[in-house]
Amino acid sequence: MSMTSTYKSDLQIAQEVEMKKIMDIAGQLDLLEEEIEPYGHYKAKLSLNVLNRLHTKEDGKVILVTAINPTPAGEGKSTVTVGLGQAFNRLGKKAIIAMREPSLGPVMGIKGGAAGGGYSQVIPMEDINLHFTGDLHAITAANNALAAFIDNHIHQGNELRIDTRKISWKRVVDINDRALRQVVVGLGGPIQGVPREDGFDITVASEIMAIFCLAADLQDLKRRLGRIVVAYNIDDQPVTVADLGVEGALTLLLKDALKPNLVQTLEHTPAIIHGGPFANIAHGCNSVIATKMAAKLGEYVVTEAGFGADLGAEKFLDIKARMSDIKPEAVVIVATIRALKMHGGVPKDQLAVENVEALKAGMKNLEKHIETIQAFGLPFVVAINKFITDTEQEIHTLLSWCNEQEVPVALTEVWEKGGEGGIELAGKVMAVIENGKNGFAPIYDVADPIEKKVETIAKVVYGADGAEFSVKAKKQITQFEKFGWDNLPICMAKTQYSLSDDQTKPGRPSGFTITIREFRPSIGAGFLVALTGEIMTMPGLPKKPSALNMDVNENGQAVGIF
Repeated sequence: MSMTSTYKSDLQIAQEVEMKKIMDIAGQLDLLEEEIEPYGHYKAKLSLNVLNRLHTKEDGKVILVTAINPTPAGEGKSTVTVGLGQAFNRLGKKAIIAMREPSLGPVMGIKGGAAGGGYSQVIPMEDINLHFTGDLHAITAANNALAAFIDNHIHQGNELRIDTRKISWKRVVDINDRALRQVVVGLGGPIQGVPREDGFDITVASEIMAIFCLAADLQDLKRRLGRIVVAYNIDDQPVTVADLGVEGALTLLLKDALKPNLVQTLEHTPAIIHGGPFANIAHGCNSVIATKMAAKLGEYVVTEAGFGADLGAEKFLDIKARMSDIKPEAVVIVATIRALKMHGGVPKDQLAVENVEALKAGMKNLEKHIETIQAFGLPFVVAINKFITDTEQEIHTLLSWCNEQEVPVALTEVWEKGGEGGIELAGKVMAVIENGKNGFAPIYDVADPIEKKVETIAKVVYGADGAEFSVKAKKQITQFEKFGWDNLPICMAKTQYSLSDDQTKPGRPSGFTITIREFRPSIGAGFLVALTGEIMTMPGLPKKPSALNMDVNENGQAVGIF
């Protein structure tokens, strides 16, 4: 594999690599032939029987990759995740990568693909970034089937006495489409149903996606689906999927999607890619089944959680790890000099210019995320994801700060050099794991009152002075306590661009409070979503979406995905 050019697109690099057949990748793992279901030559589904067969086998070491608050400059968290897995394999360790599936919305919008980059990618990247094995389509179908069942129930006499003004279940589509945020359905007379206001979320914000990623097995998936609250009746009591009697049908639609997907990296390291909830809206982690299966099949599992440590990592540690009894061994905090300069006040078009003072100012953001991981009692390593625009003085400044603070740090060059560029990082991660200083614990008790759980996250993770609750949120808390929902974890829906709930405040803001405008109960998933600021569950497309660059050539190859 040539690494001489730094000007090839991610797609060009990926398409130049000769992939191994997926059965060859599966052959590196402790899998039986009947546990592998190929989807073409280079993708496969893995049977859920793997977990049953290997349930007594000792788990591999789970390493969580997180980051500072993202900026349009990019941090390369997925790239570091892939590169670190490749580095472990170069060191002779049996490593597996466990990542989320991309959503078409960001891929065709502003963010681009989510398969890593440069010489640290999962492949076939064009498949992974588009339809893949159809998991997101299955989740979309299940979500919208449920919406149809609700409206049909009302049309057919409304035996459950659903209050049509209090239907909380929305339809979804896996593309950014602002025109669908608020719609009216049922127009056209009695034959077309009952008119009411409705709306669409993006598929990855669906509670079914969250359930899909937290379910332990098929039966647990069915139980969780049954607990989904879809509406309230005229007595203001919750109406669930189990009340409608359709949890079996929804499980049937999802049964094949629930099997994790096996692919490979550019260096043929096995990668399991499965599930993909947003981290600024939902809990932002790949599926529990995929992470646990990877832990049974490998010595080291490198997984990631969306956006910065204030969102994805907090939710991985307070929600996913708590629910599924996953104990992470170490955390990698990804930072880039470009993004730190943005946190220090440099505009995006000036990032290629050396600015040590702005870098120093921006390091306060990194400092806060380090404190957050320490609050969870976990060992960590800072990965400086190197870009070609970084200067020697800037690199020296950041490394010196980490060394002065006694922060484990590794300069990481996995974008340019693949696994070779992550050898130092892999060594540092193994060293902090072997030191044995792991006192992992969630930062709050689920039995704490709702207000206290929210305030703990706001103070410990965001650095806020506290939290304020709208009149609506306070009324909801009283209602949730009555229904017995107050003993669930909190999933904060917050901007990814700031530690605060105001995306215009980069760096490490202080003297602020977090405002909770409303809650959304995700009883099937097993948490309460707290909406802050102007967070939206259906993003919009930018003025010039990435889709403008996408095409397919005469040979059927994808063009323009990055």
